[in-house]
Amino acid sequence: MALSTSAPNRGPDPAPPPSPAPAPARPRPAAGLRAPLFRWDQKAAPYAFVAPFFAFFAAFGLFPLLYTAYVSLHRVELQTSDRMEWLGLRNYTRLIEDPFFWNALRNTFTIGVLSTVPQLLMALGLAHLLNYRLRGRTFFRVAMLMPYATSVAAATLVFAQLFGRDYGLINWLLGTVGISPVDWQANTVASQIGVSTVVTWRWTGYNALIYLAGMQSIPGELYESAAMDGASRWQQFLHVTVPGLRPTILFTVVVSTIGATQLFGEPLLYEGSAAGGVSHQYQTLGLYMYEQGWGFFHLGRAAAIAWVMFLLIVVLVAVNAAIARRRSRTEG
Repeated sequence: MALSTSAPNRGPDPAPPPSPAPAPARPRPAAGLRAPLFRWDQKAAPYAFVAPFFAFFAAFGLFPLLYTAYVSLHRVELQTSDRMEWLGLRNYTRLIEDPFFWNALRNTFTIGVLSTVPQLLMALGLAHLLNYRLRGRTFFRVAMLMPYATSVAAATLVFAQLFGRDYGLINWLLGTVGISPVDWQANTVASQIGVSTVVTWRWTGYNALIYLAGMQSIPGELYESAAMDGASRWQQFLHVTVPGLRPTILFTVVVSTIGATQLFGEPLLYEGSAAGGVSHQYQTLGLYMYEQGWGFFHLGRAAAIAWVMFLLIVVLVAVNAAIARRRSRTEG
């Protein structure tokens, strides 16, 4: 029996495995002068994009700040601003000796408290109401922002008419309940309340929208857990909403403090005088600076007041930040 030497039929040969895809070619560095230019462009492009901001800040922010500090060390009059006489810290010591400066500082603090505290409390309450599903929420949000968009001059002049002594609407309403008319421009406390009312009216809606944005970032699961534990809406507001809004509240407190320190337009237009009333009863630091610089033509003294206001703002912001940091450490 003969043996067959032919190979058995095993079918077609299997397909070869696919070859791996070729690696992407790396870009070759530019030759000659193009290589250093390419590297310089990659490193310098980010700085070139932000350079316009720093240029404008240096021209309109840093330079005026430093030049004001330089002017505050000299005697400079508005009529002869090109002539300066070195005084050192004499402009600052005169402020310490001036009773009108301390009066303006006290009025700034009082009006700041009378306007900031009610403003932020009402803003927090309005934001809490708008955080619920209400009909026409968009309309109410736009309506609350309209006072902020209103001109300072227009709002102050309208409130000055409302607080008029003889024909004002506020005194008419007080007369209907048997209260004698109040002189809202000559009385110290009444005039400060009138100025604070204008500030409160303009900024309450703005802060309410900020609080509303902060409330919408609080997880809804926290409210659901609190409701399951039997917490009422007031308890949810105290133990869920307020702790979640602490960074936002700190931001509004700092911004409101800066605004109160720089208060100028409302008290200036409330009666139309830089003196802040017949007895300077609501003259703020901003009005005092304006009176010294453009009323008495003492630019050096006005520059010193501006730097005192700047340092005061820095101190107040630092105190607020320290309090917030200490509280966060205590809770942590």
